[in-house]
Parts: sequence; structure tokens; C-alpha cells
Amino acid sequence: MSLDLTRVTLANGIELDVVDVGPRDAPALMFLHGFPESHRTWRHQIAHLSGRFRCIAPDQRGYRGSSKPDGAENYTPDKLIGDIFLLADALGVGQFTVLGHDWGGAIAWGVALLGQGTRVTRAVVANAPHPGIFQKLLYLDPVQRGASQYMRAFRDTANDALVREHGLGALLMQALDWGDRAPVMEEDERAALLQDWSNGDSAIAMLNWYRASPMDVPTMDAPFVLPEGYTPPPLPPLMIPTLVIWAMDDMALPPANLEGLGDMIPNLTLVQVPDCGHFVPWEAPDKVNAALDAFLG
Repeated sequence: MSLDLTRVTLANGIELDVVDVGPRDAPALMFLHGFPESHRTWRHQIAHLSGRFRCIAPDQRGYRGSSKPDGAENYTPDKLIGDIFLLADALGVGQFTVLGHDWGGAIAWGVALLGQGTRVTRAVVANAPHPGIFQKLLYLDPVQRGASQYMRAFRDTANDALVREHGLGALLMQALDWGDRAPVMEEDERAALLQDWSNGDSAIAMLNWYRASPMDVPTMDAPFVLPEGYTPPPLPPLMIPTLVIWAMDDMALPPANLEGLGDMIPNLTLVQVPDCGHFVPWEAPDKVNAALDAFLG
């Protein structure tokens, strides 16, 4: 579907290009995309839901035409989470359901944990690890640690010359090995993504999300033990209704990320999508839409 963008200036000065469709008096859904995509991650869901809900989907900071402040310090999770609350303020949205995939899911966890009971009524997360689980897996689980080694390449500024000259795609080809499991995307969507990736400045801004993250990704030869003094993040339980959609063939995020979720989210609905890779919103849109219909009502 064609998704028109509106330029929205946040109170912190960041400008975001935003899709805002659907009835203004309907419940609001805030869709957050992941790396290395855009608002179009959620194109099938917005088309499906915009007749019943107000659907808001920004290109987050660092992506496409939205603001790209220099320096990794401008992409720390607190700033990315803050953008979402400020976007809701700028659009006159009091309460909303937050939906996130991949990095957008990581931000959605933060938005939900901070906004539960006040601004955020429900949460939907697709293939994005809970912050209370992921770091421990990086220390202890060989499969997850091996699958996350690409993060080390994304953080390595020695790759910046390659990215500026040849775009983000060159680094993706170098750091990721999809084998015969590369996701199949519509040709026009693929062409649009390649165009987005060709901008070196935008590519560095996207990589800054990884560089500003506090997650520690050890090398594969480091011991598979918890570091001395390690304590899990002091996170409260997420009490609002929460839907987790998990594609079970995700090469980057194995199903071990689901273990223990119910202990942290008392009101959890879990939908597993077999035979699907990481980009579940557009690899299995019918299954995602059905899960959203059942959850949102």
C-alpha cells in the first residue's frame, strides 16, 4: 500500500518522517521498525488495521529522511525510547499500544516498561529479545553468542570506510551469512531498501544503534560463564497485556529467547510462527495479522 509520510518535529528537536493513517478517534497503534528497514516493515499490518485503528509508524532517528545526529551517543536506548513518547505527544496521542520488531521491538520493551499503567495500554513484540533475557544468553548460550557475532562487526568503526564508499549492503554481505535462507522480498521493496542503504551517512546512523547499545557481545573464545559481579537489569514485571510473536527459524534470535518470558510478563500471549525467518511482519503477514486480530480485538 502507499504510505504517505508527514514530517513531525519532536520537543527535543529531532524530526521524524511518520505514517499516520486511520481514524483519529480510534485507539492508537505505534509501530516501530527494526534494522535495517523503515516504517514499511509494518506495511501489511497497517493496511490490515488502519480501518479500525489509528496507525502511526515513524522512520526512527537515523533512518531514511528522519534526523541523523552525529555520534553514537545520540542513539542510546533512553533517547530512542524518549522519541516515541515525544512523538505521541506531538501527535496528541495520550495512550497507545506499542508494536515493535527487531530493534523496534527492543525499544518497544523499554516504552512498555516505562509507560505501563500510564501511556502504554498493550505491547506487541515480534522477534526482539527481552532485555532481562538476552544479555544472559550472550554470556551462556553458544548458539545465541555465535548468532550475534555480526554485532561486533557492526560496532567496529574500522568498517566505516567500506560503508561510506559502498553503502550498508557491503557490510551486511561481509558480516551476515544467510546461506540458502535469505528472506524473499518483493522486488520494489528490495529496490527501495537498497536505495536507503546506499547513503553512507544514513548507514552510519543506523549502525550507531548497535554502537550505543549497552549489550556486551563476547567473542566466541571467551568463557561461557557469567562475568564476576554480573547482575541482571533491575526491571519490573511487565503487567500490561503483551503479545509476543516469534518466528522460529530466526537465524539471529533462536527460540531460547522465549524461555522464562512468562515469569517476567504475567499477562503474556505467545504466538510461535514455524518455518519463518527473522522478518516475520512481511515474511508471514497473514499469520501476524491473525495474531493481532485475536489480541487487539
